[in-house]
Amino acid sequence: MIAVNSLFQTFRVARAARAARVALGGLMVAALAQLAGCAGGPSHPPAPQTLPAQLDYTYIIGPGDGLNVSVWRNPELSMSVVVRPDGKVNAPLVDELVAQGKTPEQLAREVEKILGKYVRDPVVTVMVTGFVGPYSEQIRVVGEAAKPQFLPYKNKMTLLDVMIAVGGLTDFASGNKASILRTAEGNKQYAVRLEDLIKRGDVDANVEMRPGDILIIPQSLF
Repeated sequence: MIAVNSLFQTFRVARAARAARVALGGLMVAALAQLAGCAGGPSHPPAPQTLPAQLDYTYIIGPGDGLNVSVWRNPELSMSVVVRPDGKVNAPLVDELVAQGKTPEQLAREVEKILGKYVRDPVVTVMVTGFVGPYSEQIRVVGEAAKPQFLPYKNKMTLLDVMIAVGGLTDFASGNKASILRTAEGNKQYAVRLEDLIKRGDVDANVEMRPGDILIIPQSLF
């Protein structure tokens, strides 16, 4: 009799434990469903396909850029330099000149002023040979890209150009929930559809990038 009662007691405990597991599983499913519902669609407005026509872009020199400084009729003063991490360059007769944040033309005029103390009417040309650009204008790609990295901005650069450069999406990416953080507009965030663009060839999902954009690619929950 005692053995039978013990058997029934064990059965009741096992049944209660099973019911608890089922209830816990139901709660987890509900929680995941609620989470998926919250993340089911981007809450940001879609990114505009094109930028306003008045946004004219001019390249600005940044750390790491290669520069070819040419002084007409003075080859001994001409040379190739790389902008240091502190944004400065050194050249013959030119010491500790800030190049970062200037256009090549602006830098050329400053070099002419300095050389004018030693050379009569110098004519200087500055050409950028290796493009990196200032940090504030680089395009950054974070999250589930095959090769997350920063890219130098190029005029008329598009979202498709960026995705080709980073090698596309990983297998875990939630491409249609990606977004662009646009620093040029006070960190306003726009939704973009990377899966539609890359995997379905939807050209309407392609948008123009702006200097300083950050592309955020989240991971899929499932």
